[in-house]
Amino acid sequence: MNYKRRTFVKQSGLVLSAAMLPLSCFPDKKSKFKMGLQLFTIRDAMEKDPLGSLKKVAALGYQDLETYGYDVDKDLYYGYKSAAFKQILNDLGLTATSGHYGFSDYFTLSEDAMKRFTDQCIKGAKALNKSYITWPWLAPEYRNIDTFKRLAPKLNQIGEQVNAAGLGFAYHNHGFEFEIVDPQSGKTAYDYILNETDPALVKLQMDMYWVKHASKKSPATLIAENPGRYVMWHIKDMDKETRDYTELGNGSIDYKTILSTINTDALDYYYLEQGSNFAKNSMQSITDSANYFKKHLKKYL
Repeated sequence: MNYKRRTFVKQSGLVLSAAMLPLSCFPDKKSKFKMGLQLFTIRDAMEKDPLGSLKKVAALGYQDLETYGYDVDKDLYYGYKSAAFKQILNDLGLTATSGHYGFSDYFTLSEDAMKRFTDQCIKGAKALNKSYITWPWLAPEYRNIDTFKRLAPKLNQIGEQVNAAGLGFAYHNHGFEFEIVDPQSGKTAYDYILNETDPALVKLQMDMYWVKHASKKSPATLIAENPGRYVMWHIKDMDKETRDYTELGNGSIDYKTILSTINTDALDYYYLEQGSNFAKNSMQSITDSANYFKKHLKKYL
């Protein structure tokens, strides 16, 4: 058998062997993502009847959740101990992969206080088997150039602490980050977050509504300029007249084009969300959005 024939046989065998392997053996081959929901959307329903609300969420086809709020002193999610809440999720076939935690409340407290709070968040996140802890918000009184300069080092420190515990850490944007905070340089708050944080420690959760609402750049451009950073997305629509939130499919954001063309290489999870401005009520809104998403958009993810 000459060299060419030996090479052909060897390569053919490798191709045949590879063809027989399951897709899970190819880490770069992404499977479809679970349809996620940020529970802040139905915060009123979760306050009144968390178990009943989650049953309806599961029945609508949502598979994955992002939590908001956590009583770190009592270890409570929506009134349940974290272990009990995890069992509820298991029983309903739901997962929780990220959570929004109240870091802003600790912004001006000591470094030790922030570290203790972060440790408590880590404990709560691990109890639900989450992948990410997310900083979701910065209170209005902190939105100035001085505090944004202080924010980046805080994010790096928290990211290092969270990463050391085996979890990912991310920052969630709203619209205020895209406002210019340094007139001399023309820098926005988001420029400080992007450029002054360590990409290995601080990932990003893109709220696509707020990017479309306030940024001069498109979601696709931000992702292309910051490869590997946007590990989570929030998908919500914008009212055509008021530019407020609205149910998916009722608004002005062309998600068919966005989701069919955008780079998903870094994406781990996405969550549908609508913060307010419900046509009827929050539960009906997540129903309408789920139906539209499953019919028109889920095929892209």
